[in-house]
Amino acid sequence: MGDTNLRSTAKPRGRPIHRMLVSFSVAYFAGALVTDLVYWQIPDVLWERFSIWLITAGLIIAGFATIAYVIDLAGGRQIDRPAWPRVIGYAVAVLLSLVNAFVHSRDGYTAVVPTGLMLSGLVVVVLLLTAWVVMALENRQRIGRKA
Repeated sequence: MGDTNLRSTAKPRGRPIHRMLVSFSVAYFAGALVTDLVYWQIPDVLWERFSIWLITAGLIIAGFATIAYVIDLAGGRQIDRPAWPRVIGYAVAVLLSLVNAFVHSRDGYTAVVPTGLMLSGLVVVVLLLTAWVVMALENRQRIGRKA
């Protein structure tokens, strides 16, 4: 057996890296909504701290997801189509979360209720609408294809 054909024929498998990171940041943003709702009912500063930590973690992971997206694009990895609704929806959610982080950094009950709570809810609604639009577009494209 010769060493002439030792190149690997394996292809990268699984989801693109940025999609996995986006899932984590979405979970952090949804968790922030939950902790905001708990803080609204039980005004203990612990829940307000949890919210800002979750929002901050979501923003950090969103930054990593953006870097991974650029790497995936540069590496020629297959990006799901249509990509534009995901990018726009995620960018809006991240920008709203950035504003939400500044709102949560204020002191006291007004850091969360009502503005922080509304922003957290709006972020989750934007993410859900984005997922719905992407799913609808993917189904429409799938139906339009001929087998």
